[in-house]
Parts: sequence; structure tokens; C-alpha cells
Amino acid sequence: MPYPFTLPTTSSFSFSSSFTCESHPSLPLNASTHRGVVRDTLKKFKRLPPTSQSPALSTVISSIHSYLPYLFALDAGLSFTHKYSEDITVTLRTAPSIEWRPTLSSPPIPGREAPRTKISSLEYDLFFTLTTLAAALTLQSRTALHPLYLTTTAPVGTTQRQTAISSATKSLLDAASLYDYLSTRAESLSSPPPSPDISPSTIRALKSLALAEATLLAVLKDDPYPAIVQQQRNENDTEWMYKAPDIPKVRAHLFARLCLAAAEHASQAYALVNSHKINSEFVKYLDDLRQTARARACRFFGIDAELGGEQGKGIGWLWAGLKELGIDREGKHGAGEKAKSSLMKGLKKEWTERREDKKVERGLDWGSDAGRLEETRVIEMLEAKWVRQNDTMMTQAVPPVGPLLAQMPTGREIHTVKPFQPPLLEPNVLEEMRAPPDRSDEFGNYPSSDEEPAVDSSHVGAFPGTQGEYRTGTPNYY
Repeated sequence: MPYPFTLPTTSSFSFSSSFTCESHPSLPLNASTHRGVVRDTLKKFKRLPPTSQSPALSTVISSIHSYLPYLFALDAGLSFTHKYSEDITVTLRTAPSIEWRPTLSSPPIPGREAPRTKISSLEYDLFFTLTTLAAALTLQSRTALHPLYLTTTAPVGTTQRQTAISSATKSLLDAASLYDYLSTRAESLSSPPPSPDISPSTIRALKSLALAEATLLAVLKDDPYPAIVQQQRNENDTEWMYKAPDIPKVRAHLFARLCLAAAEHASQAYALVNSHKINSEFVKYLDDLRQTARARACRFFGIDAELGGEQGKGIGWLWAGLKELGIDREGKHGAGEKAKSSLMKGLKKEWTERREDKKVERGLDWGSDAGRLEETRVIEMLEAKWVRQNDTMMTQAVPPVGPLLAQMPTGREIHTVKPFQPPLLEPNVLEEMRAPPDRSDEFGNYPSSDEEPAVDSSHVGAFPGTQGEYRTGTPNYY
């Protein structure tokens, strides 16, 4: 499932302090106004408790969408890449001084926030803004998928499930489009990036990650097995008492190749950031996603074999999937003998599952294992069923795992990333900004979005800003 990004924060900034626009004098002021709204929404979002952040995502995304036309208008005026019917002329007075708090960079001191990054160009402020929007879209996809994994409420219906997955997929593809635009734009830059968060390799990795997750969602949309596992674990579901779960036939071989494509995207992302100063949790997530996607591909190859009457081969593919997840079954089964795990491993597995279930219920950093636990549950469910059937009826030999993994085909793509089109200001809005600004641009005087204003408590109950009106010593009432 999508990665649980942490949204960055930024300092306030007055565009009028660094830029002038001869053709549209009010453009810098309007850009500062909308950027101030973005800064404020990011500040408020960061201060919300984790359980209250999901409903606020739409506000963050809306504020960035409102700000982008002004930011791209300034960028067009600086670079002379006019896409308007009238020219925009922007002049750089002084180098801007903007700060962003990165969230993917590895902090110098473990357990603490990374220091703020200073930016002296409009270009990299645009990079941070667009990557923040892409991260918010990814979090929005997590919000859409969250009801599918709850086990303390009534199970989600088929229609609601399809709608949630479609909505999450769209958000991920929109994020991939933003990363694709930035990776193309980064090719023309000569200055080094101020932060690993917006380096060309990180942006390409984020694009690959978004494609990998969107591809796995295309499989999840028609994959009945995760829903069956959730149904069996849901305390509010009683359908199993009178009706066996419906397992429609799936296009197993196609799904397997889609999972392999997702694994290839995850591998590319891992290779791009593994040697850079990126948060170790993010790097581990990419590796877990690669393993989970390959294990899921093995499961579908096993389903394809089982549907063809080759149950022994199907079990072999399930064992291959477990091996991709770090669980070795070979050598622990005799001729159809059931696997026996040690008591300590069983207790550890049960503890891990309960811990993940609590994360899901609380809506915190659930899914930070890239779906490893979920896929393990599905494979083990099928393994128990098929091994029991093979022991009593089929008695087919289980082939070794190595040769099965060696014959894996290449992946198959399903999604095409649509080009991102920078938003333009409406002609009437642009025309109105030909007038001089009606007020001064003072947004640069506010503190950074992750700074708290100092509180003077020298006089308890004093109204802020009136400390000088209070006297010390013996009061005089006359």
C-alpha cells in the first residue's frame, strides 16, 4: 500500500522582496498571499494529531492547487516561456531566501528532524511545492484504501471496494505525473540540488514508487484473496457461517506479470536512493515492496498452476513466494508433511500481526511494511488448503523453488503516465493584476511554519503586546 509520507513545512516568503513584475505589478503580492495559505495549511496539518490528519489532506491539496498558477506565472516571466496571450515580464532583484524542512533526507542526529534547507532560487521552491503536492496525493490514496483493511467494522462491499481502489489509483498516477514532470525539468538544471529530497535520483525513485504502487492496485482490484483473508479475521462478519466465500477465476498469469512489473519499478527506486542520504525507513520500504511484489507474482503463478490441475507445482510457487518474503519452507516438509514452526517464531508472528492490526485500527503508520504481512497471510492460507488437499487426494510431488524462480518472465506494464500540464491563470485574473498592488507585501515577517511564536509570560493575564503598560512595584490606585 502507499508509503506514509510526512509532509514538509516551509518558511514564509515575500515575493516582492526578490522579484518585480513590470507587466503585472500585483503578481508578486498575489503569489505571496497564496503561498502564505499553503504555508499555513502545512503548519496546521503538522500540528494535528495523526488520527485527524486524513480529513485535512483535501485542504492541503486545494491550497497548493490554488497557489500553483501564480508560481508558474512567475516562473514563466523569469524564463520567458510564455503560454499566455499576453507577455509576463518578471525581473529578479535579489536572490530569494526560502526555507523548507525536508522529510526524506536522513537526519544528522537519529531520531530528530532534519535541519531546514535554505533555497535561493524559485526553481527549487517549485520542486519542493510539487513534491509536497505529490506526497499529499499519496497520503490521500492511503485514506481511500484504509477502510479495506479494518477488521472492527462491517466488511466493505464490492462496489465500495472498487471505488476506493480506483480513487487511490488515480491519486497515485497524478503523483507519478508530477514526478515525471520534475524529472524531465531537472535534466536542464546545472546547479546541484539543495536537498536529497529533490535530487534528480530521488524524484525518479519517487516516480517509480508511485508506478509500482499503482500497478499493485490494478491487481488488488480483481484479486479476491486479500478480501477473503480480511473477511475471515473480521469479528463483525458472519457470512462464513452459512456461505463459503466466492473465489472467481482470475487472470492469474496476467496478474503475475503485472506484479513483476511492480517489482521492477520498486527495484529501480531502491537502486536510485540506496547510496544517497535518504531516510533508512524509506529505503527499507522500497526493498520490502520489491519482495512483496515478487511474492505476489509467485502466488499468482501458483494459482495458475493449481487451476490447471498441477497442485504440486502450485505449492512450489507458494513456497517460492514465501522465500521471497524471507520464509523458507523447503526442507521442512516431507512427502506432504505439514510445516511445523517453532513456538518462539509462532509467538513472534502473532505479536507482529496484532501490532499491525492495531496500527490499522488507529489509522497511524499502517502498511509501513509495504504489504509483506498481508501477502504472507494470503499465501499461508492457500498453502494450508493446498497442502491438505495434496496430502489426501492429489499426492503430487512439489518441485524445488530454485528452478521455478529462474523461469519467471518479464513484467508487463498496465499504466501510462499522463504528462503534467502546469496550470495557467485565468485571463481575467491576469488582467486584474496589471493594476498596482493595493497593499504592501509583508508575508516575509512571519515565522517559519514549524516555529512556535514566543510567549512572554512575565505578566500573567496581560494582553499580548501590552506588557509595557504594566508597572512593577506597589500599585497606585489614586
